Amino acid sequence: MRKVKAVRDTGILFGRLMRHILRSPDTVITTVLMPLAFMLLFVYVFGGAIDTGTGNYVNYTLPGVLLIAIASGVSYTAFRLFTDVRGGMFSRFYAMPVTRSSVLWAHVLTSLAANAVTIAVLILIALLMGFRSDAGVFSWLAAAGILLLFTLALTWLAVIPGLTAKSVDGASAFSYPLVFLPFISSAFVPTATMPAAVRVFAENQPVTSIVNALRALLDSAPVGNEIGIALAWCAGIAAAAYAFAQRAYRRVG
Repeated sequence: MRKVKAVRDTGILFGRLMRHILRSPDTVITTVLMPLAFMLLFVYVFGGAIDTGTGNYVNYTLPGVLLIAIASGVSYTAFRLFTDVRGGMFSRFYAMPVTRSSVLWAHVLTSLAANAVTIAVLILIALLMGFRSDAGVFSWLAAAGILLLFTLALTWLAVIPGLTAKSVDGASAFSYPLVFLPFISSAFVPTATMPAAVRVFAENQPVTSIVNALRALLDSAPVGNEIGIALAWCAGIAAAAYAFAQRAYRRVG
């Protein structure tokens, strides 16, 4: 019975947050515009000068653009959490017969839904730019699963500054390194072209494995052990971030 109530409370609070987003669609628009600008810039300005060994640079760069969009999108989760905490909404919910865990999970589910919309929009635009995929249903589902897990991991990471930041700028600033990380990976250029020290970092950070796995799945290429490494990175980040987020949440209110 308690679990049913928790699910119901989460659904109600999730609906509240989604209505806020629908009333201010500039949130989704802003999240789409920056990664879209990067995709346009790299494809139409730098793409002709970058040798990736593939014939379609849109296919090569799309996975990295999607990760940038997610990293940018989760900053709004931190912002919404900060606003609710500082605005006293959490205190109001705690004074009501609302399951405590549902308050936080509603924000997490909202992040997953909003980022899913952003990803769908960017893929549609990429199709207009020439993106093509021979991937089957299973490969698309696997790619969607990786993107979902990556979004979940970064969302729980965003929860921490959302609950603990002292200012609104501090709540959202954590996403800047996350947005920058794909540029030091295989997202836009092959790591083999990088200087040795940079290449070592690029080849051993999570974005490279995630991008390589997504690119192989969408291009119907052999995935190898990249998908296992990508899933391990996502699961590890999600587990660690969840633990720290729960500790921060217990201190609120």
